[in-house]
Amino acid sequence: MEKGREFQKNIYFCFIDYAKAFDCVDHNKLWKILQEMGIPDHLTCLLRNLYADQEATVRSGHGTTDWFQIGKGVYRSCILSSCLFNLYAEYIMRNAGLEEEQAEIKIAGRNINNLRYADDTTLMAESEEELKSLLMKVKVESEKVGLQLNIQKTKIMAPGPITSWEIDG
Repeated sequence: MEKGREFQKNIYFCFIDYAKAFDCVDHNKLWKILQEMGIPDHLTCLLRNLYADQEATVRSGHGTTDWFQIGKGVYRSCILSSCLFNLYAEYIMRNAGLEEEQAEIKIAGRNINNLRYADDTTLMAESEEELKSLLMKVKVESEKVGLQLNIQKTKIMAPGPITSWEIDG
């Protein structure tokens, strides 16, 4: 924002929070995404084997459930999880049409409209309307792969007052 003021440009930010991001990564969709992203088959096969045949049971005060298959989520303690989620997020951004050449904000010689690491995503635009458009595109593409925006924790930072936005009614 400081640089925006320095160069007399308004920059609007949206800090996206996904609800249970790492828990909602669908394994079957992840394998397809890895293939589409050009990850070699032998590496995808290795990852599939790592996540194959996962089962769980739930114990409560009322007893224990039957064992069931787990088809979602990446390991929280695994160093690969952030990388896998980064690929998932890259797929979302590409499908949302957030290509670098369309971005209006230039940082270090590159056009930028989003910054990401694992489940932390920031969208940037030079107008409120453009930011809202980016957010809606990301929301739609995220939902297609099973991720939901946590609207209560998703925040907007603007150089001045903004109009009220309605997302999901």
